[in-house]
Amino acid sequence: MSLSKSILALLLLTTAARACDLCGCYTPSLEVVHAKIYGFYAGVAEQFTHFGTTRFNGDKVDDPAGQHLDSSITQAFIGAAFADNRFSLQVNIPYIHREYQRPAGFDIERGDESGLGDVSLLANVRVFRIDRGFHNEAGSLSKDGKSSMPATRSGEPDFSATLNLLAGIKFPTGDASRIKEEFVEEEIEGAPESGIHGHDLALGTGSYDAILGAEALVRYRSIFFQAEVQYAIRGRGHYSYRFANDLLWSGGPGVYLYRRGTDSVALQCVVAGETKGYDRFRGEDALDTGTTMLSVGPRVSASLGKWSGDLGLDLPVISNATKFQTTADYRIRAGLTFHF
Repeated sequence: MSLSKSILALLLLTTAARACDLCGCYTPSLEVVHAKIYGFYAGVAEQFTHFGTTRFNGDKVDDPAGQHLDSSITQAFIGAAFADNRFSLQVNIPYIHREYQRPAGFDIERGDESGLGDVSLLANVRVFRIDRGFHNEAGSLSKDGKSSMPATRSGEPDFSATLNLLAGIKFPTGDASRIKEEFVEEEIEGAPESGIHGHDLALGTGSYDAILGAEALVRYRSIFFQAEVQYAIRGRGHYSYRFANDLLWSGGPGVYLYRRGTDSVALQCVVAGETKGYDRFRGEDALDTGTTMLSVGPRVSASLGKWSGDLGLDLPVISNATKFQTTADYRIRAGLTFHF
């Protein structure tokens, strides 16, 4: 199994961790193709989030209406890498389905929203890579090796480090019409307050958004540490509404549980966070939109020939939401990729 395929199994664990629930951006690493001059890949990813805890300024509060939101983002993606995997281009096409229950005055409203999300075009560039400690099949030091320790597998270095930079644009293809609810929202005295709003149900931002990011991975034999950061710069959207810029990051240690031939299984502990300020509506801050979250969870990935997949669970440990909001209880991620 080549080094690029090995690192792929690790990176696929956490690349979805930076996906926000609005756009569901899935950005696999440059290592997503085999080690050759160019290559193509395609796949599908799923992100399911259950929002079922109501909070006021970060503190849990009673919810007599039993309001909740189940959000499913299914994403198809296809990409190509060039110049020995130093550069790649990828297109993401998300389909979003959301089911919800919320109070509407003294009544209970149940509904759903489905459709195309915001399509994105992403470029990934490898700016740094170092490999040390190559060995031959017998485990002796190779001509260019830097270590006298035996190799974990033929043809792989004991140590490797990679740094990639990401840039892209997200197009306003998702339906943002739910934002129009912001014009007619009003509180009824004595009625339960809703923590699920039009901006939560919108399938897109209604704006052209820039995406910037970086990811790094350091591996020594079967132990690795991966970290990444992504910053979404929102443009001006429809209906006098502008979503706030969003900072997402994740990282954590991991280990290969099994490595033989072209097969591998890896386990990683991921700590992920998100910080988002206030959205703007009619030139004023929307005070029920600020969020700072921290989650922890396991990721498991497997690679078999030209196929690779991953499965992960995020459990929030800190959830500071401004004013009254319905926040996430858990998030499940899964992905499957085929390499041509």
